[in-house]
Amino acid sequence: LWKQLEGFADYAFNKSHSACYGLISYWTAYLKSHHPEAFMAAVMTSNYGDIDKLAVDIAECRRMGIDVLAPDVNESFLEFAVVPGTKQIRFGMAAIKNVGKGAVEEILSAREDGGAFVSIEDFATRVNNRSVNRKTWDSLIRSGAFDSFHPRDHILHNMDKILAYGSKIQKDISSGQSDLFGGSLQEMSQLEIEKPPSVTPEREQLLWERELLGLYLSSHPLEPYRIYLDEQVVPIAKLSVEMDGAKVEVGGLVTTVREIVTKKGKKMAFVGIEDFEGELEMIIFPGVYNDKTDLFVPDTVLKVSGKLNSKDREGKDTGELKILIDDASILSEADIKGYKSTGKRTKLPRKKTKSVPQGYSRPLGKKTDRVFIRVEDSDDTQQLFKLKQTLNKYPGDSEAILVLGENKNAVRLPFKVDISNGLADELREFLSDGAVVIK
Repeated sequence: LWKQLEGFADYAFNKSHSACYGLISYWTAYLKSHHPEAFMAAVMTSNYGDIDKLAVDIAECRRMGIDVLAPDVNESFLEFAVVPGTKQIRFGMAAIKNVGKGAVEEILSAREDGGAFVSIEDFATRVNNRSVNRKTWDSLIRSGAFDSFHPRDHILHNMDKILAYGSKIQKDISSGQSDLFGGSLQEMSQLEIEKPPSVTPEREQLLWERELLGLYLSSHPLEPYRIYLDEQVVPIAKLSVEMDGAKVEVGGLVTTVREIVTKKGKKMAFVGIEDFEGELEMIIFPGVYNDKTDLFVPDTVLKVSGKLNSKDREGKDTGELKILIDDASILSEADIKGYKSTGKRTKLPRKKTKSVPQGYSRPLGKKTDRVFIRVEDSDDTQQLFKLKQTLNKYPGDSEAILVLGENKNAVRLPFKVDISNGLADELREFLSDGAVVIK
């Protein structure tokens, strides 16, 4: 076997291969050190189709003191680009949902020919309305590309008027009835932008950003909770499948809720949660969900605890990390107002062993509950195999006792389990009522 590995190394990691990686590492380290803004703009351009990577890139920019700004029709380009003379990067307009390459090229062409746009009316008259249609306008407005002219909700409220005005001026120019440097500019000053009847909440405008850019950019709904979350829970982006089985506490914003009914008629849910840099799916079994249903609502800020899991029902590794919830609580702004920073961060969990080591015994003086599992038909090999797979997913320090057949023969299993993170609920999904008892 070792000789085979040596043969593999001869072509997989030979000197020329290693030299290439070394040179590229040197180049990128040099560029990041000496041209940080341009380097990070290039990295984000390469990752703009992957929201998870882009969120990490933006977090790295913040750590480096580089501001990543919302798109702007006067400063943005097709890709992410550095604002000249600053340590700021503008979001690329092609990365905005519903804004295609053709529309961006039309905007850049008009900007190159006539200079920066001086107003929203100027933009409407100079940019071809066939290339930049109503849907594109809506996405540009909601993503913040016109923030230098008017508030987003103001422009949305007046969008019909602005588009009609721009279309009329363009038709007049094409038919020779007016010229851009004559009557059009005079008419332009007469277009009044009316205020909407109500102000759109900042929270809703941030949701627009998330929908169109894939993430929160100008701010974040969790910003008031940043210090608390940095110190009291584990960042979601730092979790990995290698930590399968570890107990963790995470905090963040509820994004999605999918409720289902089990075969036994009980409700459980799959809930998405995200923090500043990552997102994760939570699985809430009936025992927890029925007690805390009102907590799992979109836009609610939660602190949750549970066990990381990357396996399916058969015990096979899926490569996708989830968290099995055993407790959850709401984090309100009132809860964190009196919080005093400790300056310390929560340690990341270590990789958990997949089985209990030989000779393991619980610490002296520590009493743990046991789980009793009744199996009525000891010849049902399919059910026994499924039971074994489920128990193997929850290694811990509690004894598992099988109660077999009508005679109720008790058999202590040769390994121990964790009964605090949803094991009982999962067992009850395929065993009969009353078959699982913890005491």
